[in-house]
Amino acid sequence: MTQTDISASENIEIVSSRLKDKVAIITGAGHGIGLAYATRLASEGANVVIAELDGPAAEKAELELKSKGLSALAVATNVVELASLENMVKRTLEEFGRIDILVNNAAIFSTIPMSRSPFDEIEIQEWDAMMAVNVKGAWLASRAVSHQMKKQMSGKIINISSGTALKGSASRIHYVTSKAAVLGFTRTLARELGPFNINVNCVAPGNTLSEVDPDESTLAFRNAGANDRALKRTEKPGDLVGAVAFFASPDSDFITGQTLVVDGGSFMH
Repeated sequence: MTQTDISASENIEIVSSRLKDKVAIITGAGHGIGLAYATRLASEGANVVIAELDGPAAEKAELELKSKGLSALAVATNVVELASLENMVKRTLEEFGRIDILVNNAAIFSTIPMSRSPFDEIEIQEWDAMMAVNVKGAWLASRAVSHQMKKQMSGKIINISSGTALKGSASRIHYVTSKAAVLGFTRTLARELGPFNINVNCVAPGNTLSEVDPDESTLAFRNAGANDRALKRTEKPGDLVGAVAFFASPDSDFITGQTLVVDGGSFMH
């Protein structure tokens, strides 16, 4: 993710050791919500790999987690390049010896202008970049880790979609389309990897305030989401980490191909 940094410890508590000795790769984990995911999984005992395009941010996140007594490894990773993902897998196996969890979090969103463009005014290059990171990146990352998970006959892949894919927001059609693709990708991958005892599930967050010191327009955009929710407050990264930890844990061993919406009751299904 390319979102502004947040504190990795926000709303994070060490609640159990149900992920003890598991190895979790989180793409886009150097910033924002991805860092919150990494912190929660590490807090439950996992060895986390911070697979992040922004190398310095990944290293900073690694140091932050280690300073809390947690296990972390930073690996500079570009999810649209297969060679980079293969290096991510190689470094993970060298350090930890296995791969149990993949969180496909890396995505383009915060770099989209807040002024929402109509579908026929979006630049073709912007559309292609969105699909490359948000859809192809999840495919390539899953492909890269699947060989090891198949060898182990176990694994958890957790994709991150968005509530906008379920509501059909009338703007940012390339982002919404990419996140809708993740839903179908999740279901199909769950069918293909089920015979190898690999679970594939999806979390669909609502509009989440993940930026530190957001400007007024960003804050207004994030806070506006509360108006449509049954739970009338702004969503924060700490609201999402429990769902990801659940899908990463043994508690979800007989759940696959499913999407869990975490948006305070904005969209109900």
